[in-house]
Amino acid sequence: MGKYELKARAVRMGQTRQRIVEATMKLHQTVGPARTSISAIADAAGVQRHTVYSHFPDEKELFAACGGLFYERSPYPAVEPWRAIADPAKRVERAFLDMYGYFRTHERELGPIVRDAPLMPHLVGRRFTVGRTTAIRAITDGWQLRGRRASRVEALLELALRFETWRTLTGAGLDDAEAATTMAGAVICAARS
Repeated sequence: MGKYELKARAVRMGQTRQRIVEATMKLHQTVGPARTSISAIADAAGVQRHTVYSHFPDEKELFAACGGLFYERSPYPAVEPWRAIADPAKRVERAFLDMYGYFRTHERELGPIVRDAPLMPHLVGRRFTVGRTTAIRAITDGWQLRGRRASRVEALLELALRFETWRTLTGAGLDDAEAATTMAGAVICAARS
């Protein structure tokens, strides 16, 4: 095989891999990961099942590629602007407003994935955890918290930065701003108590 043929083959393989990831992402966002079979992915990508397996030997690797593509296209809100806000109450409220706006924008895509996460523990990859941890650090940067108070604040932030919390609050009739203000008030109360 010549150099040109090898290059053309590598391009085709990359395109096939991309189609598989795109098909997986679309299925995860519509029917949910728990209802997405390898056969359905293969059909949607226009390939055979064995082709999916040859590119992604296990589901975890496929899910990681799918999540990577989603967050590449739809990154979490930037945390640096939060750090620039000196007032802790305003900082935490801004963070929640940004995150709840993100959840609102991506509710359709995230809903089935979050719903199925308890059924598929390997689905909740590092991205969810790292995203929340990064947000918590940006929010609490410079807050002199120690001991039980620090634990309470971190637990509240962990809760407040979850899609499920946003959905519960807005499902109870709060708009995004009211939900952000409510959770920010709870965090600030815990930080000061």
